[in-house]
Amino acid sequence: MVDGDTLHVGSERVRLFGVDAPEMSQTCGVGAEKVPCGQFAARWLRSRVQGRTLQCSAMDRDRYGRVVARCRIDGADLGRSLVETGWATAYRKYSLQYIDAEGRARAARRGIWALRFQRPEEYRRARTATVAAQAPPDPRCLVKGNVSSKGARIYHRPGSRDYLAVRIDPGNGERWFCSEAQAAAAGWRPPR
Repeated sequence: MVDGDTLHVGSERVRLFGVDAPEMSQTCGVGAEKVPCGQFAARWLRSRVQGRTLQCSAMDRDRYGRVVARCRIDGADLGRSLVETGWATAYRKYSLQYIDAEGRARAARRGIWALRFQRPEEYRRARTATVAAQAPPDPRCLVKGNVSSKGARIYHRPGSRDYLAVRIDPGNGERWFCSEAQAAAAGWRPPR
């Protein structure tokens, strides 16, 4: 499992077609009512697919190299189930297929519809704007060297899962690298 709308099928990372789940770092709600809705969406998807046989029909590849597919479990459309239970929105940018399922989830106030939330696409756009405000000193050096809370030195390349969430704090020993090889040579490792 990668997140609420992307999963591993064999050796492939598969992005479910037509749905958009909250990002892993995304929270929903306000104040004391905030919950990690991105993690909840991923848990729902994991519980739905774990130990089950998926039948996926590849439709495309996205810019991150993931297979974009429509997947079924026991004949049920996994994307529709995800939207109908309220753990993803219909991804209108790519498909109008799940708008009816989203309407039912919203009317019943299931999942994220029971909370105040930012649509995942808007959340990513806001995160990208925040990252853009923190530009690397050299525009050719886009690999981020992050120090985790446990002191692990981890590098993140553009397009990787946590890249947008990582902020570079030079005061904490964090830095920019021009390549993954440069980061590895300096003693940094890729994320697990």
